[in-house]
Amino acid sequence: MPATQRGQVDRIAAGKWRLRWYDLDGKRHAKQPFSSKSAAWKHFREHVEPLLTGGTPPRPELTLSEFIALYLDRHAADVRPRTIATLRERLGHAERRFGALPLHELEGMTDEIVAWRTRQPARIAHGRMSALRQCLAAAVRWGYMTRNPAVLAGRNRRPAPRTIRAFSMGELEAISVELSPQYRSVPLFAAATGLRPEEWQALERRDIDRAAGVLGVRRTISSGKVVELGKTSRSRRQVPLSPRALAALDALPARLGTPLLWPSPTGGLLCLDNWRSREWSPAVEAAGVRRPARIYDLRSTFASNALAAGVSAFELARIMGTSVAMIELHYGSLLDGAAAGIAARLGAFEATS
Repeated sequence: MPATQRGQVDRIAAGKWRLRWYDLDGKRHAKQPFSSKSAAWKHFREHVEPLLTGGTPPRPELTLSEFIALYLDRHAADVRPRTIATLRERLGHAERRFGALPLHELEGMTDEIVAWRTRQPARIAHGRMSALRQCLAAAVRWGYMTRNPAVLAGRNRRPAPRTIRAFSMGELEAISVELSPQYRSVPLFAAATGLRPEEWQALERRDIDRAAGVLGVRRTISSGKVVELGKTSRSRRQVPLSPRALAALDALPARLGTPLLWPSPTGGLLCLDNWRSREWSPAVEAAGVRRPARIYDLRSTFASNALAAGVSAFELARIMGTSVAMIELHYGSLLDGAAAGIAARLGAFEATS
């Protein structure tokens, strides 16, 4: 049996030392400089010797800030840039409090993490804590920590869902009249299809299939860029076009310079923040529509109308590109109110069977 590889440490200059060793294939390696002979041998014992004996060297000690950078870099390969931007913003709040701490020290700070969460604003504490739990879970999986103190801090309760705001047909028409001609169809169309703002922003003429009576949701806007959606039922999907949605499309002015249905005034992608301040908010004000009146409430209007029309939570989730759980979370009160309609439909079926 060959002798155990011991390595060699020699001085290369005043106060500088070099470590040399052979790997299992006989190839020679060197690492330098070390500030002392003992520091070189310490590195050999902790990082080189385990590899030579078939073990696993320990992970390098990282602070929370260092690990967040590593985590976001690795995570970015699998998700959209917008997701990384959101995680970076949410993790930034935990980083300002705990960023300089080594991960092994953070493991024992469950109480401090609980105290930090209680100081976060109520409606956004869940998101910030979820990001920290997700990040530290990766640290545990990758061997940088042995336990997740953010999970040990206890349940991360979601805030109560916002009150549903559904526009009436009169409100939609009043807002539409106050918008510029090229955007007057937006409120009626969005409320008739349930598309997210970033989805109807990216909608093109080729996505409309009038013969089949559907539109295809194939792309979205993320960080100001068009992103092709994955081929899953929750992202790339078909949405039925009701007569009201078709009428909104028929009202679009002819425009040959761009395939987008609602481009910016220059023909490019519409910036939602600019559109909100220059078009939507002044139109809501001029129409005398009660506040709050968010652009996203157009999507809620579709969900409310669909449930009132007897569309099931499962069908609605497929159309809106979300989960049944999210439909129940945000529109549970409307589902409860639909019990009478469900009973009537069951009664009608029983009478004919």
